[in-house]
Amino acid sequence: MSVETTALAPGYTISRVAKGNWQLAAKHGAPYSQDDAIEDMRRFVESGINAFDCADHYVGVEETIGRFRRRYPELGKRVHVSTKYTPDLGLLPTLKRSDVEAAVDTSLRRLGVERLDLVQFHWWDYEIPGCVQAMQWLQDFRKAGKIAHLGTTNFNVTRLREVLDAGVTLLTNQLQYSLLDLRPENGMVALCRENGVRLFCYGTIAGGFLSGRWLGQPSPTPPYGNRSLIKYRLIIEEFGGWEAFQKLLRVGAQIAKKHDSTIAAVAARFVLDKPQVAAVLVGARDSRHLRETLAIFRLELDPDDHQRLDAITSEAPGPKGDCYDLERDKDSIHAKIMHMNQNIGGAPAHIDMAPDVTSLRKAQ
Repeated sequence: MSVETTALAPGYTISRVAKGNWQLAAKHGAPYSQDDAIEDMRRFVESGINAFDCADHYVGVEETIGRFRRRYPELGKRVHVSTKYTPDLGLLPTLKRSDVEAAVDTSLRRLGVERLDLVQFHWWDYEIPGCVQAMQWLQDFRKAGKIAHLGTTNFNVTRLREVLDAGVTLLTNQLQYSLLDLRPENGMVALCRENGVRLFCYGTIAGGFLSGRWLGQPSPTPPYGNRSLIKYRLIIEEFGGWEAFQKLLRVGAQIAKKHDSTIAAVAARFVLDKPQVAAVLVGARDSRHLRETLAIFRLELDPDDHQRLDAITSEAPGPKGDCYDLERDKDSIHAKIMHMNQNIGGAPAHIDMAPDVTSLRKAQ
């Protein structure tokens, strides 16, 4: 079986499914063995998945990828790593060029490379000035050879346009895009098409909710095992609630059965077929899920499949608005589950692992 690839730039060809590594981060969930994580990475690369995604604030993950590269140097040469620069919320008002350079240098050291493949920039609060200036500093470091390519993550249309208008060259924009969340279609896809920006999509299987495991099951009761489950359970409420979600799963199961596939593969392929999408990020914590991940490449949805899925998603009342605007609303439950100060010098926010997600629907 061949793994689909896409050329983002000369010398930068990646698998269209990327290994998301946020589940390996400290504070995400139960600890995971470093040796096991490295061996899982080996299995993914040997299977053709050569795109790894991480971030400076995924505590410990850049170091783990660096250890993988040292243990398996030849395999490490095949891998393209997209990381993120996410300055702590508390640092934003005083962010300096030297802070940005120090963060870049830290990622270089952790990953054990001389140049970062792709740095995706995130800015927690648009009410605090300095977002565009920080991206221009990153562009300076790209021109100096410390970074090969620049991207953004969780930007909305207005702010992404500001960055592009400031002359910053972007290769990618990472955002949430799934059967449950079509916010990128509210202007972002069109803007990226106009400017040659490709999309890295996370949340495509909603932390595992878009899978056969949840078909016909009652809503999980808190406390939840990790922050991803909280995050995507909230998105399900925005989509219309648990019953609407079950209706979507039933259609997904019928399509999966037709193609001898899985609901998760249907969900991922649905996004891969969208315009401007370069890759979907699948957060497989370990290689037990590798076979399911590779099933995405064996699946081809036909026009009838897309029509049925579009019919279900068109009934959903939300999520509404632009990309990540719900999560940026300081008064929303979506914002209150976030860690916005995870790097050195920042104290993590309190995370309620048992939020009342059903209150979302009651309030609407």
